[in-house]
Amino acid sequence: MSDDGSRAVSVIAFIGSVFSPWYRWSGRRDPENHVCINVATYGPGGRFTMTDRGRQALRKSRDSFRVGPSALHWQDGALVIDVNEISAPPVISRVRGQIRVKPVAMSSVEMLLTPDESHLWRPFAPNADIEVELEAPGWQWSGHGYFDANFGTRALEEDFAYWTWGRFPAAGGATCFYDATRLDGSTLAQAIHFDHDGGAHMVEPHPKAGFRRSLWAVKRETRADPGYRPRQVLPMLDAPFYCRAAVKTQLDGEETVGVHEALDLTRFRTRLIKPMLAVRVPRRAGWRFPD
Repeated sequence: MSDDGSRAVSVIAFIGSVFSPWYRWSGRRDPENHVCINVATYGPGGRFTMTDRGRQALRKSRDSFRVGPSALHWQDGALVIDVNEISAPPVISRVRGQIRVKPVAMSSVEMLLTPDESHLWRPFAPNADIEVELEAPGWQWSGHGYFDANFGTRALEEDFAYWTWGRFPAAGGATCFYDATRLDGSTLAQAIHFDHDGGAHMVEPHPKAGFRRSLWAVKRETRADPGYRPRQVLPMLDAPFYCRAAVKTQLDGEETVGVHEALDLTRFRTRLIKPMLAVRVPRRAGWRFPD
């Protein structure tokens, strides 16, 4: 997010593009044949890009990850993201430039999201500085960010019905909340506070607090001090099964604005969702690197 709170960007690099209808229709047997670097910008002139590409578009090494014309690589302690994508309807345009994410410190935390270890969360850098230089008016800014990863051996909708996640700057670092309802009826309710030096410790989650549903009526809730009602301050991504937004809440008397996500996997399982997604997530299986 930008320092003034008016703009934000998210980048997700996929091997096995979790929300791609093409990956689902393929039977999810070959994750490296469904790779993607999803880039979304939020604020004035925001764009959404998410192109599902085939294995010929993938190149990876210890310090770099490339999918088609976009790439991520480590350089001088920063994650450098080179963006060169085409945005999805309704506004089709090129999204190009560079994003630099510099972790304040790295964390070794791993969190199991299911008892059988089929899903794992790694918050590598809960606190980071970010610089954005995109080729569009107003899209040159700096702010604060975050870098994590999720790993899984099964589809999300095979194990979960609903989850929310939030990362909020708080008390000299950041606090992350992970709440989920699994299909078997069990729940996950975890809160971790990360210091600026990378130290992490589990904390007692604040009470759950609901707030206004998304435009697609996705249920939303996060954690907050008793009696405080969170609210959205910057809309980001709004889909029939998923919502991402900047949300203001209060933790231990401190008001804070962080990124919040709500995911309704019961909706995602419905057949109607996949054709709708295909409009926003094109498949470019034949892309190849120039010789």
